[in-house]
Amino acid sequence: MKIGILATGITPDTLIGQYGSYADMFVQLMGPEAHSYSIFDVRDGEFPASADQCEGWIITGSRCGVYDNLPWMQTLKQLIVDIYEADIPLVGICFGHQIIASAFGAKVEKYQGGWGVGLHTYAIEGEHSFLDAGERAFTINAMHQDQVLELPPSARLFATSEFCRYAGLVYDNRILTLQAHPEFSIDYERELVRSRKSAVVPDEVADKGLETLTKDAKVDSALVAKWMTRFLTRGRAD
Repeated sequence: MKIGILATGITPDTLIGQYGSYADMFVQLMGPEAHSYSIFDVRDGEFPASADQCEGWIITGSRCGVYDNLPWMQTLKQLIVDIYEADIPLVGICFGHQIIASAFGAKVEKYQGGWGVGLHTYAIEGEHSFLDAGERAFTINAMHQDQVLELPPSARLFATSEFCRYAGLVYDNRILTLQAHPEFSIDYERELVRSRKSAVVPDEVADKGLETLTKDAKVDSALVAKWMTRFLTRGRAD
């Protein structure tokens, strides 16, 4: 399968040498040999020629906010609609989750409850074809202050938590989005939280998040990668 990665951000300079870019993390998560990948740095105006240039799409996280309303974001929103209308599967993570919701008319803002960092557990809502029987919760790394604050008209709730009500959404089995980061490893998340402590994330919140990132912490990145693969391939990988 040819997967297009729409890169809306990049790893901090101090971490990219060790951990690679966000796009690199998705390649590793999904399997370097399992698919072919094309990466588009949409921040620099690098967009695919059409929605069907790839068989499936992933939108990465970003340090930007959807409300920044930069020109490339407007182009990306139109591409999201084009992908949806062409019935090509799309997965959005963090900023990807947010800008897809915004493209379909939902409100995205800074959450009054502050930052979510470290490992977060989400309950699964509803029944979905890409899940196995009995899968009702998952735990992955979070790093965000912005949130989708209302359900887009065309979306169903997939994942939720006390901290993040609309943590996962499904749009007509064409788009799957998650607020948290299956592509982040425990080690990367730990270094990212440390680098943002005080300067970006309040000390108390950062410390609480770091407490979850122990060496034996359970993280369900492989499980979520399985769901993403099933969603993008529409079950053909099974």
